[in-house]
Formats: sequence, C-alpha cells, structure tokens
Amino acid sequence: MIGISKLYFGTIEESDKLRYRKGAHQKPIVVWNCTPFCNLACSHCYAACAGEQKVLSTEQALAVIDDLAEFQAPVLLFSGGEPFCRPDIRRLAAYAKSKGLRVTFSTNGTLIDDDCADWIRDLGVAYVGISIDGTEAVHDAFRRRAGAYRESLAAIRRLRDRDVKVGLRVTMTRDNVAAIPEIFALMRSERIPRICLYHLVYTGRGKEIAETDLTHAQARDALDTIVEETRKSFEAGFPVEVLTVDNHCDGIALYLKMKAENHPNAEKARELLTLNGGNSSGQGIACISWDGTVYPDQFWRNHPVGNVLDKPFSKIWGEPPPDSLLALMRRKKEFVKGRCRGCRWLGLCGGNFRARGEAVTGDIWGEDPTCYLTDDEISDFRFQISEPNLRINSQAHNPLNTIPRFAPSL
Repeated sequence: MIGISKLYFGTIEESDKLRYRKGAHQKPIVVWNCTPFCNLACSHCYAACAGEQKVLSTEQALAVIDDLAEFQAPVLLFSGGEPFCRPDIRRLAAYAKSKGLRVTFSTNGTLIDDDCADWIRDLGVAYVGISIDGTEAVHDAFRRRAGAYRESLAAIRRLRDRDVKVGLRVTMTRDNVAAIPEIFALMRSERIPRICLYHLVYTGRGKEIAETDLTHAQARDALDTIVEETRKSFEAGFPVEVLTVDNHCDGIALYLKMKAENHPNAEKARELLTLNGGNSSGQGIACISWDGTVYPDQFWRNHPVGNVLDKPFSKIWGEPPPDSLLALMRRKKEFVKGRCRGCRWLGLCGGNFRARGEAVTGDIWGEDPTCYLTDDEISDFRFQISEPNLRINSQAHNPLNTIPRFAPSL
C-alpha cells in the first residue's frame, strides 16, 4: 500500500507502526477468505469460485484463530466471497477479538443492516472496508446487480453514524478511472475518512477483464488526480487517509513528483518508502482460504504454500523450507527479471506484484508490466543476460505457468 496522504501530506495514521518501521514485514497481516460464497458476482473478483467448496468448520476456524493469536498476527482481515455470508462469522470475529487480534472486514456492505451495524460497533471492529467502484451506474455494472450501490452506501452510512471507522475500496480500470473526482466528492459529502484505490490484478475474474486495465499514461494521470483530490479534501478541512494498492511504482512516481516540485517532505517520503520495502507478498501479507489453504497473498491463488489442517499457520509461515516459494519470496529482490533486475528503485518497490508479473510473462520472477516508470526514471536499468536458475520445492505449491499468457494494452 502506498500512503498518499502520509507521504505527500505528512499525516500521522493508525497503520504507520505496521507500514513504516524496520522489519515491518516480519509478521503478516492475514487476509482470511473465510467463505467462498457471495451474494454478488463482481466482474473483477480475485477469489471467484464455482461449484461446491470445502469450508473450514467452526471448530477448525476457532483453532486457526488460536494459532494466529499466539503467533501475534497484527491484523486479521475477514474477507470472502462475502464474509457476512458465513453463518458463524459473528462467533469467529468475537472470538478473534477476545484473543486480542485486531479485527477488520472487507465486504461489499450489502448485508450490513442495522442489526449487523450495531454488532460491529459493539464488538469494537477496528475497520470496515466497503467496495464502491464509481458512480451508481458504473458500480452496479461492476457488481452485476442493480441497486448494489445504494445498498453499499446505506451500509457506509450506518457504520459512520455509529462511529465505526469505515472506508472505500475502489478497483481502478478504464471504465471508472474518470470517476475518481466523483468518488472523492462522495467521501467529502458523506464524511468517509479513508479510501484504498486498487490497481487491477489479473487473477480470478480479474484476468477476464485485463484489457480494461489502466494504460501507463492513465495510471500516472490517476496518481496525479488522486493527489489533487486528496489536497482538495485537506483544504476543505477533511483530512482523509488515502492509499493506492497493488502497484508499488506509485510510491516511486509520487516521490519523483514531490522531488520535481521541491516538496519539503520529498526525502522523508523516500525514507518511509525505504522502510516499507514495497511489495510484501509472502512476508508482510498472507492469505488463508476458506478450505484452510495458505497463499503468499490473496491474489496469488495458484501457488498454495500449505494448509492449516495439515500444519498450523504459524509453522507454515514462520518455518518455510529453504527452497520453498515463501522462502524465495523473502529474497525476491535477488531473483526478479527484466527491467526490475537493475532498477535503482528495487529496494523501495520490491519488484512490484508477482501475481501480475506471472500472469503476463508465465514466470514468477517476470517483470510486472504495469510499472509505468520510464527508462530514464529507473536510470540504470538493464536486462540480465543470464537469469538465476532457481529450483522451487514442487510440494510447496502448484506447478508454474498455470495462468494463460496475455497482456493488457499498455
């Protein structure tokens, strides 16, 4: 995540202690896709599934929570599917809270009625992220159901009125990028304090709409728009928390923008980006699926690294075999290829998003094609004549090259 409000405007934010400190990725934020079931069928869903799915029982899920609490995972994010489709979700969340875990939700919001909103408030849920993907017409098209926008907005209002921290989750594509100013206007009018703007990842249903991903020029323009709209919010007396997600070159582009503007926070921003280290898949972010499968992140679902029914998460994550994908991901700066290999910003970006790089190149170390930095901006980039020959434990994950090769128009 790239903290636009933090880096550009110097705000102090609740997640600073997780995002900007030495060793920030030692313990992962755990995204728990606790159910495959959803009441919507969104066009860009990374966790799209079909048919009958195995789901951890309540008792199995409670055991996972015990392990996560003992492991001291800093955040447990309940996601899905739609987490509120899981019948025992309240029991699981309450148990996690009782064990000292910081409980958050990622939801479409359509199932949060007054009773659910009261329960979220009373439990003391730290944060609820609700998806809004543009204007009403655009959002309903993304969510493939008329009325979804109004239901999600109603949930946002219910939570806001109960003093629950709530924010927007937006996936940017060519179909909605022009609506960014309107989305920020909605934040200001509805007093929504946080927004995460995601770059599209080509997994799940997302690979079916890869051609709608932003071009390089659109991605850079979107960053400028986001900075300007954040400025408007601050000037209006409503300092919002703004982050972009899943394209780590945003951080470099923001730093270069600040440097060109002689921004007083430019070098501080670079220092913070260095502390953060960029992409943290397999290190600072983890995913547990509904059947107990563990993945390096919630998008890279063709590379399981274990299952909590066979081994506790704490052991899977904390003690990976030296030739396993998890172990190699923690040294990924040694292995990335293409422009990433010699880029002077590799320490700040971390090689960007492996799931997207693999989806396009067929190689887990292939460059992420959504990096929009120019050759001059990465300065001393070079293509490697020979690449490392890496053997990965085949028992740690599925075979490579399982995602078809395709590339969005860049």
